[in-house]
Amino acid sequence: MLYAYADLRRSLRYYWYRADKAAWLFTAFAATIVGGLVLGLQSVFTYQDARRLRERAFHNESLACLARNVYFEARGEPLAGQFAVAEVTMNRKASRLFPRTVCEVVYQQSWDPMRKRLVGAFSWTEFKKLPEPTGDEWQRAQQVAQAVYYNRYTPQLQGALYFHASYIRPEWAKEKRRVTRIGRHVFYK
Repeated sequence: MLYAYADLRRSLRYYWYRADKAAWLFTAFAATIVGGLVLGLQSVFTYQDARRLRERAFHNESLACLARNVYFEARGEPLAGQFAVAEVTMNRKASRLFPRTVCEVVYQQSWDPMRKRLVGAFSWTEFKKLPEPTGDEWQRAQQVAQAVYYNRYTPQLQGALYFHASYIRPEWAKEKRRVTRIGRHVFYK
């Protein structure tokens, strides 16, 4: 057995010294390049897949925030009123006066000097506990949110950024230009 091993080593050494080393070096070099390309492409695809997953998660979160805003602000309103609430939310996102993401717009807070505390831009965000959205109204709110978020809806409010319930008269409304009234909401620029 030991003799066979020694013969094998001797044979390999003989072939190595007699072989064309350029072919061996080229093969090793080519294998290194191909291996590097495969690993590089794999990392690019992995990075792109991760980026796509992050973007999808971001869009899903944005849609959920928009749908919750439509649901809690305009549930029970006519369909046009629900679209109007979603449109105002997206108009705020597009404006430099408001945060840059849908969720930041929905949950934005500002200081109220009368109450001496931070208050939410949308009234429903003030409540600590809310029922989980369910049923047909939730399905409709999600459909409205998707239509407005993905620009499958023609804007009707000419850039309106504000609204309030028609049964209240907030002080800030005096400084804004009224656009329209839909259902129980009044919309302003």
